[in-house]
Amino acid sequence: MVADALVVPLVEPDAEGVDPARRRELQEQRLRALVERLLAAGGLQADRLADAGVRAGADVSLDDIHRLPMVTKRDLWDHYPDGLRAVEPEDVVCIHGSSGTGGRPTLVPYTAADIDVWAQVMARALGGAGATRRSLIHNAYGYGLFTGGLGVHHGGMRLGATVLPLSGGMTDRQVRMIVDLKPDILTCTPSYAIFLGEALAAAGVEPVSLRAGLFGAEPWTHEMRTQVERLLGLRALDIYGLSEVIGPGVAAESLDSDGMLNVAEDHFFVEAVDSDGRPVPDGTAGELVFTTLTKTGMPLLRYRSGDVATLAGPVPGAPRTLRRMSKLLGRTDDMLVVRGVNVYPTEIEAVLLADDRVSPHYLVVEDRRAAARPELLVAVEQAGGAESPAADLVAALRERLGITCVVRVVAQGSVPRTEVGKAKRFVRWSEGAPPVRGLGG
Repeated sequence: MVADALVVPLVEPDAEGVDPARRRELQEQRLRALVERLLAAGGLQADRLADAGVRAGADVSLDDIHRLPMVTKRDLWDHYPDGLRAVEPEDVVCIHGSSGTGGRPTLVPYTAADIDVWAQVMARALGGAGATRRSLIHNAYGYGLFTGGLGVHHGGMRLGATVLPLSGGMTDRQVRMIVDLKPDILTCTPSYAIFLGEALAAAGVEPVSLRAGLFGAEPWTHEMRTQVERLLGLRALDIYGLSEVIGPGVAAESLDSDGMLNVAEDHFFVEAVDSDGRPVPDGTAGELVFTTLTKTGMPLLRYRSGDVATLAGPVPGAPRTLRRMSKLLGRTDDMLVVRGVNVYPTEIEAVLLADDRVSPHYLVVEDRRAAARPELLVAVEQAGGAESPAADLVAALRERLGITCVVRVVAQGSVPRTEVGKAKRFVRWSEGAPPVRGLGG
């Protein structure tokens, strides 16, 4: 059923609300056109298609897409700085990217057509959160190479809303703008939403104008959602994207999507696969693989994102007929193996934030000072009261994860805050001082 019996108008009915069978026909046409573009551009993806026996777009179909070759982050690193650009340099209108895992750059060229697609899918995401032409969008995502700020900016203007381009940081100014301009939509990382909510409370400000927020760029749990909504008094929604595919707007939760994120699947065909690259059924956790059906600057066929989630069909009876993905469960490269047990940091967050005696500020530490006997340490700040919940959290984590963690409940302000960029929720500790005061031992 549609969550809360709430129906949110579609920004693009012919894309978001079309019959799935018709959409699949469009996806197949676009897949074949993508293959033609890749073959014409030459290079890595064309060579792999040729090795797979693909000579033209007509040789492929959605039914056998799982047999086509994949692209990985390593391929992008190996082709730095141009990546897998498929157009002439003069057709590139901007470049975005991120530092990537381990600080290795990933740069992505965009054509004017790519920016147009990005604006479309971001306008849909904002519309799904209830934004309209009358909205004022308080945009606290960072502007620059990071795609968050400009992605929201493009989408807000496409929607016809007013965008306040504050970027990240300068929290005192953020508070002042919320007081003076009374925005109804907030966009930023979930960790900064917590930081901003605490700053508003400290200033004695109740953000009554805010109705909804789109928070992404970091995995976050339903328990974190509860904390954000309590602090800011809005409806907290998830948004997903990655610069290699387009940026934010690849998928976004809407007010009527029942806790999952609608995938803009007319532009981005999504699969979920196991560690060997085999498709997994809906409802089973798998690595998300994206094919950029309409992208031209750096089109990607079956890009392994490293992000883990489940897939599902649309909400029955909802106006949006798009397939959906769950909130991220984690990443293939941040899964910890502790004493033979697989653990994602988001599982730890879910346990911590279910206890109202601790705050949303925590750090998961893989203690590798004794390499043969790694331990999982958790530092979390106490929210108030005299009694430490450490013993209860140890028991709850053991029940959830199947292993015993060391929990340290530390003083407020001990865990580092992040005003700009993504929050650091996990570190490895091999030597030297502890990453959080009070964690040593």
